[in-house]
This record gives sequence, C-alpha cells and structure tokens, in this order.
Amino acid sequence: MERGQDRKPIRLRDFLIDQDGGIYAVSVYDNDERAGCVLRYLPDPDGERACGNGQRYRKIEFDEAFAWIREHHPEWNDTVHRIPLDQIATVLKPEEKIQEIIRRDSRVRNLASLFNLPEKSFGCTGSLLCGLENEASDIDLVIYGEHWFSAQRQLADAVSKGLIPEMSEEMWRKVYRKRVPEISFDDFIAHEARKYNRGEYEGTYFDLLFSRGYTEQNAVPIKKGVPTGRDVIEATVTDASLAFDNPSVYAIDHEEISYVLSFTHTYAGQALAGEMIEAAGVIEDHGDEKWLIIGTTREARGEYILSRTLLNR
Repeated sequence: MERGQDRKPIRLRDFLIDQDGGIYAVSVYDNDERAGCVLRYLPDPDGERACGNGQRYRKIEFDEAFAWIREHHPEWNDTVHRIPLDQIATVLKPEEKIQEIIRRDSRVRNLASLFNLPEKSFGCTGSLLCGLENEASDIDLVIYGEHWFSAQRQLADAVSKGLIPEMSEEMWRKVYRKRVPEISFDDFIAHEARKYNRGEYEGTYFDLLFSRGYTEQNAVPIKKGVPTGRDVIEATVTDASLAFDNPSVYAIDHEEISYVLSFTHTYAGQALAGEMIEAAGVIEDHGDEKWLIIGTTREARGEYILSRTLLNR
C-alpha cells in the first residue's frame, strides 16, 4: 500500500492507515483536528487478508476494535476512534482509487459500467479500497452529493430493464440476518424495496453509499447531546434530504422532538418527506431542541423507524 499525505479534507468513507499500519474506516465528517474512524484491519503475519505487496492483515470486528483501542491507544477512544492527524500515514480516497480498482477487479468494472457518473463523483470503499478484498467481498460503491440521487435513479432504471436483477429472497434474508433489525422481515422488505441503495449483480452484493461532497461537509453539524430517556413517537417527516447520509437525518413536525437521527444504515432512506413515521430510540437534549437517536448500540436493540404511511397503503 502506498504511503503519503492527502491534501484534501478527510471525509466519510475514506480509509486511513496509521503510523503502525492499522487501517481505519472514516465514519464522521468532522475531521479537522482529529480523524473520527473505526479500526477495521490490523497487520498480522497470520492474517487471512493480504494486499498487493504481500503484507497480511486480519479483519477486526466492531467490539474487538474498541477493546483494542482502549488497550493500545486509550487517548483515541471516544464514540469513535479519534486519531491525531500527525499519526496518520496514508489517506485512501475512494474517488481517487476507483480506476485502479476497476482495472484489477472485473466485478467492480462490470457493475460500474452500468452507471453514467462524472469522474471523481464516485468510488469504491471498504476492503476493495484497502486492497484487502477476497472473492466473497461485497462491493461498497460510494457516490458523492447530488450524484448519489442520479445513481439511485440509474439503479432503478437498470433493474426495470433487467440489466441488474431484482435481489433474490435468499440475499434479502442474508441482509436481514446481518442487520438484525427490530422490525419484521415483511416490513423490512416493504421499506427496502423502494430505496434502490443496494443490489445483487453477478452473484455479488453491492451497496450505493451516500457521502457529502467536499463543499457540503458541514451542512448539518452532528454533536452528541445529553441522553434523557427512551421514547416511541409518531411524527410527520418535513425534510428527508439527508435520509441516506450517515447518520440519516429526518426533520420532523413534533411537539418535542426536532430531528430523528439514525446511526445504523438499516434505517437510511426509511421515510420520505410528508410521510408519518413511528420511531423508537433514545432522546437527547441539545439545549434548545431534542433529537431522537436510533443506533445507540451496534445492533440498535429496541430502536427502529417505520413509515406508517408506507405500511398503511
């Protein structure tokens, strides 16, 4: 893997390599002072993954990542891992690596050929970005800003024309088991079927992941409030323009709560503006307003968003 600093701002869905070779997924937008990310791979001579130069790595699961950071870099431990910028050796950017990935991986090449998107408006993140993919790896396409909505429309069109098949029930059940949502399989499918943010192509699962463009990085500052309890609310969505972001943001018309935020991808794009939702989560006090948070734990137990408007049709 090449090393060197990247001059562009670090943004969501980039990957970082620290001075010791650990590889991290960037998971926030506010990275000016310390990069907010989560450890994904550690150098290991017996690791199951290898990059082009032969360096071997092992994949780190979510809970293990936080345990490792608490032991080895407790000063980095926060709601995410906060790495000082001077401890970063390399920034891997999806939009800058996409052509290299397309050249070496026929699955990505064939899938990308079905989308008409401007250069540098999309890329590939995850294990493919790190050069640590295997034959079973999913394809995590990331599309920036307004171009994401174009990709969403193009995916819907490709499915309608048979260029990309409908997701098989087997794949839907695999996704459902992985996400372990607090909603039924039928309700899960009802919401997912209209999102067009994931699919299956040539036997490989893929995601269309949203990230803001460089000029939109601070559009909605996300900060942690003071938890005050749990609640289940019903409200009308007034703005869903950032519903596919991370976190997903839903402005709502409610007497106490201003926003519903989801930190789990399960509820990205879950509702449209004008729809009535039912949402269960943790209330946070943000001074002059309150937010309802979904995804306060890895599996978001007891937390969900449902579009009652959709389910009542």
